[in-house]
Amino acid sequence: MAAGDKELLMRQIMEAGFAMDDVVLFLDTHPENQDALRYYKTVRDMRDQSMAAYERRFGPLRYTDVTSMSWNWVTEKWPWEGGC
Repeated sequence: MAAGDKELLMRQIMEAGFAMDDVVLFLDTHPENQDALRYYKTVRDMRDQSMAAYERRFGPLRYTDVTSMSWNWVTEKWPWEGGC
């Protein structure tokens, strides 16, 4: 797997997450705005798809997503070891 693929998926996850946060703030003051609600659902789906693709290829992103019998958080390098 190319490191670029991992970085690209992580970037997509972060961008979609940022868009979700942004539209949530808008929806706090405009809860009936149907365009904003549709946009939220679109970026949420994009984030969920990117997260699923990342987890299939590189492992869980959150501890709640660990499904194996091993705790695989520690199988890769830590950030201070050049793992990020």
